[in-house]
Amino acid sequence: MSKRTLLSIAAATFVVAIPASSQSATSGKAEAELYIDVATHSMPGMPAMGGLGRAAMGLFGGGGGGNSYGMTRFPAMPGQYLDVALRNSLNPGGEAVDQVPAGLRLKQLPLLPPKVEAHEPGTGGVGIADGQVPDSTTRILIYWGCGTTVRKGQPKVIEISTKGGKVAVSGSMEGRYAPDRGINTGPDTALWPNQNDRRNVPDGASLAGEHRITGDRVPESLKFTLEQAHDFMPKIQLSSTGDLASGQTWRWPTVTGARGYFLHAMGSRDKELVLWSSSETADAGMGVVDYLPNATVDKWIREKVLLPASATSCAMPGGIFTGSDGEAAGGMLRMIAYGKESHIAWPPKPADPKAAWDPEWNVRVRTKSTAMAMLGMDMSGAAQQEGAEKAEPEAPVKNLLKGLLRR
Repeated sequence: MSKRTLLSIAAATFVVAIPASSQSATSGKAEAELYIDVATHSMPGMPAMGGLGRAAMGLFGGGGGGNSYGMTRFPAMPGQYLDVALRNSLNPGGEAVDQVPAGLRLKQLPLLPPKVEAHEPGTGGVGIADGQVPDSTTRILIYWGCGTTVRKGQPKVIEISTKGGKVAVSGSMEGRYAPDRGINTGPDTALWPNQNDRRNVPDGASLAGEHRITGDRVPESLKFTLEQAHDFMPKIQLSSTGDLASGQTWRWPTVTGARGYFLHAMGSRDKELVLWSSSETADAGMGVVDYLPNATVDKWIREKVLLPASATSCAMPGGIFTGSDGEAAGGMLRMIAYGKESHIAWPPKPADPKAAWDPEWNVRVRTKSTAMAMLGMDMSGAAQQEGAEKAEPEAPVKNLLKGLLRR
């Protein structure tokens, strides 16, 4: 069975295991609700990828055709990302404008209702055409914890068998995941980016300053100021030493504004899918690499699911991503620095919980910084090279991607 099929089947199973509901994170009592998601993404050791970047975007869940709403959740290319969604109960789906500070260097952001696009049967999902899942058995090996040595009792093994189009799972797939606290982007919302404005956020741009939302029946008072805590977080300057056989140690300087960290790696070993995380528990996986409420970050740090803000390194066990021949099998590592989630409302919420409160509007701002790197790649100087323009990195990176897909 090909690596592409193995990854697709595993991904499909994980999708089934994670709840997919989406709902508003606020009470809904305000006349207008504004959601702002802020993200910074880096790919240390892989700058200036050019056309290869677009191929990687398609491989790891990004879309083509420029910037689009939702890319803050899972950005595929280095840069700064911004999603803005307005739900105005006085004019559902009505167009509006976010008058942004000059530091964002985008003048203003037009908010438009989403364009409904039809999808033909068999073209969605994770890359497996309808009715074409081959009969096979896939083993998933799960490792966890920082350290160059595999711990006692690991790995946790899960088997996924497909026969006649039916999937059977042996072993528990349950795990922690980020609560889905996005919004249903239906016709009652107005979004940026959108079909008419796919501009990218310029590198070095800032959200700090006054924002004002204007539009038909938008509350005239919808004006607020974002501080540094709401702004784009710095890139994760990730570097590593060691190798996959003996253990690869990941290092990073403290990320300003980070409340905690989490690392997750996925790759293959022979015909097995291998997962590893920095958590001290076995139930943390890909679903944790997303925005988290402040209270959840604090709780999971106490439970050692996440690394604390003081952490600056984490080692990955040696041998878990090498084949039976001892050669590096490769894979990808994702890291997230969790930023602050903030809520702004007008009028402000009274200190007395019994006092009546009928806000005209509320704003939620979420921040995070993420990084993605190739396992086994020499990244001893990646932190210094981040952002540097290079003319020749595309060929070796392209070969690594091809190896990851064809193995």
